[in-house]
Amino acid sequence: MSHHYLDTDTTIVAPATAIGGAVMVVRLSGANAITIADKIFRGKTTLSAVEGYTLHYGHIVNGAEETIDDVVVALFRAPHSYTGDDTVEITLHGSEYITSEVLRLAIENGAVMAMPGEFTRRAFLAGKMDLSRAEAVADIIASDSRWSHSIASTQMRGAYSSKLSGLRSELLKLCSLLELELDFTEEDVEFADRTQLRDILINVGKEIETLKSSFALGNTLKNGVNVAIIGEPNVGKSTLLNALIGDDRAMVSDIAGTTRDTIEATTIIGGIKYRFVDTAGLRTTDDKLEQMGIERTHRAIEKAHIVLHIVSAENPIFEDITLRNDQHYIRIINKIDTITSSDILSSNPALLISAKQDIGIAELRDMLCKTTDTSQLGSGSVVVSNMRHYSALDKAYVALSTALSAMDGNTPIDLLSDDIRQILHHLGEITGEITTTDILQNIFSHFCIGK
Repeated sequence: MSHHYLDTDTTIVAPATAIGGAVMVVRLSGANAITIADKIFRGKTTLSAVEGYTLHYGHIVNGAEETIDDVVVALFRAPHSYTGDDTVEITLHGSEYITSEVLRLAIENGAVMAMPGEFTRRAFLAGKMDLSRAEAVADIIASDSRWSHSIASTQMRGAYSSKLSGLRSELLKLCSLLELELDFTEEDVEFADRTQLRDILINVGKEIETLKSSFALGNTLKNGVNVAIIGEPNVGKSTLLNALIGDDRAMVSDIAGTTRDTIEATTIIGGIKYRFVDTAGLRTTDDKLEQMGIERTHRAIEKAHIVLHIVSAENPIFEDITLRNDQHYIRIINKIDTITSSDILSSNPALLISAKQDIGIAELRDMLCKTTDTSQLGSGSVVVSNMRHYSALDKAYVALSTALSAMDGNTPIDLLSDDIRQILHHLGEITGEITTTDILQNIFSHFCIGK
């Protein structure tokens, strides 16, 4: 049985935890959640007769009153639940069979399987959270580093929403005053002080610009810092990758050209996720497979935030490579354990390491951390990490610039009011005050089922 995407009346059910653990949670939510649960749950009393925010021990039974599992049920009554609807959460043993039976019984008694993100979407539609906070739920589930968790957690607690709400509130006051003037055009009355209006628009513009500028850092911390490890064949790129992630991820050999394709691995350093790409050695070759690997190396360099350029201590010469201005470039001389004299290295401005002997690896990790400035990430700092939000902020900033130009050109009040409403529209897209079914479907389709 299926239901419409924006349907909030149907009672939905889904596993709220991943299968494979010691326990599982199956969540029922909707107008008939308690009624359906009473048909399959046997405890000291029926759930319809007890208060919300209570736990109840009992067992799940099938149509023949056979026990499927001993469970604990948590009951949340509307509107004091995650979705705003009556909600029942059944904690059972983590058996795939038991879970599927409980889902089958719930569906058999009137529930339908929830779509991805449907519980959170219902919470948004019920006004339990705005859209930016709803998106943060998915981000916090997906967070895999201290800083990505911090950004998502701050957004989910509402700091981001509060800042946007403050900006919209200022603009709404101005828009109301401007539109009031339209009702008194014949009297030539001015309710909105133009100097004050301009100052507020400039201040709002600064706030939007600050949020926009935080996106580069926020997006990097959310998705990880791309690091390309490059150099000629047999200088120790794969050994360095293995040393940095603490695992034998890449195959190591003395044979030049062993790595013929890019190898990727991730690790957390200083609370930040780094995506390392071990590339094929840069050299001239007639081997077609190796040539393809070298082409991918150049593509990896283009995508990288950081480029680690490695040479061997036996031949510490760095060939020139072309990089963007926003890319960090670190020179590394590897295999310093293989030479007896360091005179040739003393004047070379590069980090000296032995990936094989774990010499200089800690210093390299420190250098990697210093390339990402997390100083602005204090407690409660608002950082934009969502491309949809950045796009809306960019459109709002363009609309704001248009409004300022309109003021300079003595544009009629109705047109100036329209410009300000455009700013409000784009800021409202972030929080969900302005939205469409397509936007909602796109956002919540990326959630996991059960959240």
